[in-house]
Amino acid sequence: MTVTGTAFTLLIDADACPVKDECYRVAERHSLQVRVVANAVLRVPQNEHVKLVVVSDVFDAADDWIAEQAGAASIVITSDILLADRALKAGARVLAPNGKAFTTASIGAQIATRAIMQDLRDTVVGGTMGGPPPFSKADRSNFIQALDREVVALKKG
Repeated sequence: MTVTGTAFTLLIDADACPVKDECYRVAERHSLQVRVVANAVLRVPQNEHVKLVVVSDVFDAADDWIAEQAGAASIVITSDILLADRALKAGARVLAPNGKAFTTASIGAQIATRAIMQDLRDTVVGGTMGGPPPFSKADRSNFIQALDREVVALKKG
């Protein structure tokens, strides 16, 4: 179960990830290595395949670590569009916590939309426009199915 001798690895941008438990279950089912990357100590399962990586609290330290580790044998879990772009450029597969795949075909438009939304937020009086919709059971289910599909595709090469 390797791509050029490297074990398949799930890299989780963990500080605000709502699907860590789902990641652990899918990873165990498929015998994946898991790296839970955060700026502070988090509780992770006692499992030889799951490792917590605590990085400094410097801005983007977790993103930098994940981007450096990402490659053809990894799946990155993040809602950060700029990290998704970096991971895709490194050859990784990338999923958002709602199960939506980031792809090389879609990432440019997503980065542009992010920039437009940031400009809108910066011009709104009071600075708030609301956030994303609440995370739902359907999002969780979509994520599990998408992660399973990505793992199977990764295994097939």
